[in-house]
Amino acid sequence: MTPPKDATAVIRSQHRDAFATLPFADDQDFRDANRGLLAPLEGPVLAADGSVVWDASTYDFLVGDAPDTVHPSLWRQSQLASIGGLFEVVPGIYQVRGLDLSNVTFVEGDEGVVVIDTLLSVETGAAALALYRKHRGDRPVKAVVITHSHADHFGGVRGFVSADEIASGAVRLIAPEGFVEHSVSENIYAGIAMSRRAGYMYGAALARGPRGQVGAGLGQTVSTGTVSLLAPSDVVTTTGHEEVVDGVRMVFQMAPDTEAPSEFLIYLPDHRALCAAEDATHVLHNLLTLRGALVRDPRGWAGYLTETLDLFGDEVEVVFASHHWPTWGNERVLEFLTLQRDLYKYLHDQTLRMLNQGLVGAEIAEAIELPPALENTWHTRGYYGSVSHNVKAVYQRYLGWFDGNPAHLWEHPPVERARRYVDAIGGVDAVVARAGEAFDAGDLRWAAELANHAVFADPEHAGARELLADTYEQLGYGSENGTWRDFFLSGATELRHGSFGTPTQTSAADIVTQLTPAMLFDALAIQVHGPRCWDEQLTLDVVLTDTDERYRLRLANGVLTYSPRPQRGVPDATITTTSPTLPMMALGMLSADGFDAAGVEISGDATALLRLVAALDPGDPDFAIVTP
Repeated sequence: MTPPKDATAVIRSQHRDAFATLPFADDQDFRDANRGLLAPLEGPVLAADGSVVWDASTYDFLVGDAPDTVHPSLWRQSQLASIGGLFEVVPGIYQVRGLDLSNVTFVEGDEGVVVIDTLLSVETGAAALALYRKHRGDRPVKAVVITHSHADHFGGVRGFVSADEIASGAVRLIAPEGFVEHSVSENIYAGIAMSRRAGYMYGAALARGPRGQVGAGLGQTVSTGTVSLLAPSDVVTTTGHEEVVDGVRMVFQMAPDTEAPSEFLIYLPDHRALCAAEDATHVLHNLLTLRGALVRDPRGWAGYLTETLDLFGDEVEVVFASHHWPTWGNERVLEFLTLQRDLYKYLHDQTLRMLNQGLVGAEIAEAIELPPALENTWHTRGYYGSVSHNVKAVYQRYLGWFDGNPAHLWEHPPVERARRYVDAIGGVDAVVARAGEAFDAGDLRWAAELANHAVFADPEHAGARELLADTYEQLGYGSENGTWRDFFLSGATELRHGSFGTPTQTSAADIVTQLTPAMLFDALAIQVHGPRCWDEQLTLDVVLTDTDERYRLRLANGVLTYSPRPQRGVPDATITTTSPTLPMMALGMLSADGFDAAGVEISGDATALLRLVAALDPGDPDFAIVTP
């Protein structure tokens, strides 16, 4: 095994320059992150089988000055994000921070407590609730409020409440319009690819330490427990909508298509406190997350933060979010929200200005400069999103992948392109030699490009793999952005030691069971291996007895389509079941034996089902990223 290397002189010099330039004497964030601590976190969180789901102590190394192998600004951010425990925000509002990538907030009511967001895992959620109750009393959960449709905010819900409690009305589950649809679709349609890339993004397989994972900027990393999902009992659709639960007044502001496609902010007027969800945190957020997602709308994002200021700015005294630490005092809150708003609007407007001058995304990313007020403010720095990849995201949102240059319209795919570059330069050994020269000169970006071509042309070339790993490692050491560091170091790890697969899976059973019939059929259609079944033709009817629905599925021309309308002709086979049972087809029950066990009736030609199964090509959670 090849051990991690030291930071090169070039990286050490870059770090010294950053330390001399940024306002490290400003310790306000450390005072805010420690304010109101009532109790520290308690030991590791374990799964039922005894495996470790979360262990905050693995970040105990984050003390003192930054080592040479970590950007000093990222080191500072990781120190802040690792400050964990039970905190009082204001009397009546409490947070558990540092127990997952995200925070959970407890708002005390007349008798019980309203929970805002639930962490990613059932296990960490339950641990957060236990910590709160140990120090604030055994208050019953009266409501769970989910701010948006990302798994680190709803995945731990069963750690706080059961499905029966929601169904009976004993506990309310409040979420924004479109919550279930977006929560499910994001984790199912492209879920395998997103989860694999998320392993890179959060450095989940990396050793924690100064030469490995130190934090992801938005939080430290994701927990590895059980992801759950429950459908809301109450759906909020309009800004200004007010709910009172157990005496807790909540005023909602809708903010769709900002950080998440389904999202709202919450104002608590009796506490003069604003929950900003994930639209204003202590970081430049992603407009296009590196794990992959739909491009977010920075113009709309900025617009909603303007609305936030207009609605609540005159009276709000504290703002807290689903990540990081709060900000107190009306003047500071207004400054915080204003700079966050200006950050997203500036990136949007300046990207559009420059693309209309003919610059492409990569050129804009190099040319753009933030104004001093944004550049020199800690909470607008790119620890999670970056100016570089966010600018490219804005370009993509408006103009797509094509930059207008005909040479880029029909490029060779990576392997063929690499082979041609390598041949043109004089063979793999020559490419590796030139990449080594670039590495030694500190031109790591060029070294990465050359060595990447060498690896894709000859993946077994030991010298090329090692040089590319060394290059990624130095790029990781030099990254202020936590997710960039994780990507670079994950790439180095897989080049040296092989694939680590997908450490965290979000397509859990709870998520799958929320699939509507249409979403399930779309999920199956995505898996159809088109060329393998060009000549296959079959029809299946799916009958749902509890909802009196009937769907006709048709496989032809390598395409699976469906319709809820009456169809001509007799299907090859009919599947009769109920709507709760139907989604289980996506959990491996798509077989005659699985149907029998679940009490699903199949009539007609039973081989039709086998032919459909044979047409499917499930995704590969271990697909290669840094090699062909």
